[in-house]
Amino acid sequence: PMMKPNEVRNFDNDEILNEVNKRREELRELRFQAAVGQLSNPRRIRMARREIARLLTIGSERVGVQE
Repeated sequence: PMMKPNEVRNFDNDEILNEVNKRREELRELRFQAAVGQLSNPRRIRMARREIARLLTIGSERVGVQE
């Protein structure tokens, strides 16, 4: 399920960075599955990219969240 912006705004800076890292790891795994031909839900790659962008955008709205 996609995270809503309001849910992300309740996170502190460390939680945002933690979520970004988890999503990047998931995206890496999804890309590997796609390359091997084992990907069951291709739309999940787009969703993961958008979640990363959403997390980074909300993080950059604050001061102090650096990758």
